Amino acid sequence: MSDIIAVQTEDFDHGVLYDALRQDSLSNGAIVTFSGLVRDFNQGLAVGDLFLEHYPAMTQISLQQIVSQARARWGLGKIILIHRVGHLAQGDQIVFVGVTSMHRKDAFEAAQFIMDYLKTEAPFWKKESTALGEKWVQANISDTAARQRWTSDE
Repeated sequence: MSDIIAVQTEDFDHGVLYDALRQDSLSNGAIVTFSGLVRDFNQGLAVGDLFLEHYPAMTQISLQQIVSQARARWGLGKIILIHRVGHLAQGDQIVFVGVTSMHRKDAFEAAQFIMDYLKTEAPFWKKESTALGEKWVQANISDTAARQRWTSDE
């Protein structure tokens, strides 16, 4: 059972990824998935679209480390982590996290952990188009607080 970790410009099919999680997972009784979408607002401003950049040499390593940390904390089956980069419009899918486990608690917590770390640790940079022009998005305090919740448990 190998994880799928990818950074790509292409959209993803939630149904195909869900089926990949189910495949060969008969001992897992839980599948938790999360899909992140481009919103029409952020940090008090209307957002038209956005552009996501990353540093490929670091990104794959960072995503692998996040998945490895989740594996070290919970008994997990299969993990799929897909993050898109490039130009994205309102409503486009940005990220997919899917986790299987024998028990739902592990699957829910691991998916939340992966998203919290992804938002604060992965080397992605987001530029949004707003009515005031384009702006690079700074780290969100609530994302940092969500990630710190996991470090206080360590």
